[in-house]
Amino acid sequence: MTEALYMKDSYLKNWNAKVVSVKDDKYIILDKTAFYPKGGGQPWDEGYIIKDGEKFKVVYVGKFSGEISHEVEKLGLKKGDLVTCEIDWERRYTYMRYHTACHLVSNLLFRRANAKITGNQIELDKARMDFSMEDYSPEKLRAYVNEANEIIQKDLPVTIGYMSREEVLQKPELARLAIGLPKNIKEFRIIKIGDIDEQVDGGTHVKNLNEIGKIEILKTANKGKNNRRLYFILK
Repeated sequence: MTEALYMKDSYLKNWNAKVVSVKDDKYIILDKTAFYPKGGGQPWDEGYIIKDGEKFKVVYVGKFSGEISHEVEKLGLKKGDLVTCEIDWERRYTYMRYHTACHLVSNLLFRRANAKITGNQIELDKARMDFSMEDYSPEKLRAYVNEANEIIQKDLPVTIGYMSREEVLQKPELARLAIGLPKNIKEFRIIKIGDIDEQVDGGTHVKNLNEIGKIEILKTANKGKNNRRLYFILK
């Protein structure tokens, strides 16, 4: 199984790897990768797999049957090739900032309104969060975002830890998704923001809240009690 380097270091931009398998001349599995596969509302990474100076652009990354597959735009990579890889850093870093901002906002939604996330989508120019919230109002959302921006100014660190399934089950507040915990996983990755938030998560994040910038609401929408919606951008 591919070693997912992004789980330990979201800032890794370049690394060496070996091609483990090639399917249909364009779906590449590496022995280790920092390319993030699409999932959890976070898009896939793009970049290059490089062999002997020749660049193969990575146009899609997904996870299939537990393996991380990289789709490249041209033929030429073979099983056993020793390659170097590089991330499209500007794209990745934008997603990191938005993802950490989503964690901060979801923390306030959970603590202030007992709301859980029912859906989300991060894009390069905005993010969307859907959540359950009984006592909904746009004014409350604006207040939560204002509080999030105040917390960002505290420069809190964002760190990675791990907990067993048993430990996570004893702290249900760690799982903020309405669908609950994935099945058959024995150990969970935990993203912690200072001493104010801990969440189960497998995505990429910044190291400090001050990297986020400022959260600015684009619009809000009320699509039913289990589907309140918030769109925001980062300044």
